[in-house]
Amino acid sequence: MIQAVAPALVAVASLYLVLGAYGVQLDSKYHSMAVLVALLALLLPRPPRSFQSQFHSGAIPIALGVLGRWMALLVTLLVIGYATKFSEYYSRLAMLTWAVLAPAFVVVVTLALHEIMRRYLLSPSNARRTVMAGCTEASVDLAKRLSRCSEFGMEVVGFFDDRGKDRLNVNGQVQLLGKLSDLAAYIREHNVEVIFIALPVRQVARVMALVEELRDTTASIYYLPDIPLFDLIQARSIVIEGIPAISMCETPFFGYRAIAKRVTDVLISATVLILAAPLMLAIALLVRLSSPGPAIFRQRRYGLNGEEIVVYKFRTMTVTEDGATIVQATKSDPRTTRVGRFLRRYSLDELPQLINVLEGPMSLVGPRPHAVAHNEAYRKLIKGYMVRHKVKPGITGLAQVNGLRGETRNLEQMEARVRYDLDYLRNWSFQLDIVILAKTFYCVFIDAKAF
Repeated sequence: MIQAVAPALVAVASLYLVLGAYGVQLDSKYHSMAVLVALLALLLPRPPRSFQSQFHSGAIPIALGVLGRWMALLVTLLVIGYATKFSEYYSRLAMLTWAVLAPAFVVVVTLALHEIMRRYLLSPSNARRTVMAGCTEASVDLAKRLSRCSEFGMEVVGFFDDRGKDRLNVNGQVQLLGKLSDLAAYIREHNVEVIFIALPVRQVARVMALVEELRDTTASIYYLPDIPLFDLIQARSIVIEGIPAISMCETPFFGYRAIAKRVTDVLISATVLILAAPLMLAIALLVRLSSPGPAIFRQRRYGLNGEEIVVYKFRTMTVTEDGATIVQATKSDPRTTRVGRFLRRYSLDELPQLINVLEGPMSLVGPRPHAVAHNEAYRKLIKGYMVRHKVKPGITGLAQVNGLRGETRNLEQMEARVRYDLDYLRNWSFQLDIVILAKTFYCVFIDAKAF
């Protein structure tokens, strides 16, 4: 509450200080403005912050957030002043001084309150005693992280497991406090406040029995499922009408993310198409003159959710294969035309795919689409291969900027590509897309694998 109210109080206090310094006579107009400033400072939306983010946020992100909200407040005041025609009644010099000085005061007070709260909550005396019911890879890893990050306010005192240290192979890394049957009594006797149950999902009956046994205590209980055994994509917990669920494989593009990604694709692809139109017309003419056949090569590939799409490229070969068997292009492929070699070297043959992006089947950044024939072969050989189709295919991708472009001579190379594609799904962000696009322009000119 103090953190929420403090910026409003500081903004109003600084307003009166500046007015007093300039000798401005206070009247109802300035008092009304002070009330409006306080209301805006309280009502302007703040970005949601998790318990952990309050501790991990550095001074610079916090300061930038405060300044962003301050700019929104000033813009709102200007709009209101313009609409009501009241702005002419206020001292412009005093208002300008306040607009510049007040955010500095607000930033200082916000940072000070953040540090005070952080130091208080991270005090060792506030740490909650915590135990792990089940000694698994996940619970040992969690205990290590909790010991390194005091921000979570938990002190792990030990583990309970029916197996001994010799079977657990922990080599003194953990403190075994007893068997699972001893857990409830230990909780009551030693004032333990948090319990993490880390039993495998297959032991659901044992988990439920343990939870029932712990109902006679006041400890907080968390279940730590052994989901690291699965290949998680965009893992997160959700609640649907009061029913909790854990996402184990989900697309990163849902809700506002999907809209923002699409808007970005349309704006960039449309801009580049307009700028590159003369170059693309010249390339199309060269392709037609260099060898018989169409300028644009169309090939069926798999897109979002494994649905077939038609991908456009400038034709670089004397053939236009799109059947059940497709031979990959090699570095000295005799099917490649002279113009085609140049286009492939600098990835100019991919320019028509900007039309695919504008139409919707593709994105600027995403897993590269493979021919349908190749997809049908690799989906049977590589685990998780089809998961890469949970997003739209891209003109460029994480695998391509990490050296995995061109011919895939063996299964290991395709497996490496798929690993990068799945990493992209796990770790997607706008920053990652920007990095991939920047690296793509660099790779076009220096990557020897382009042919």
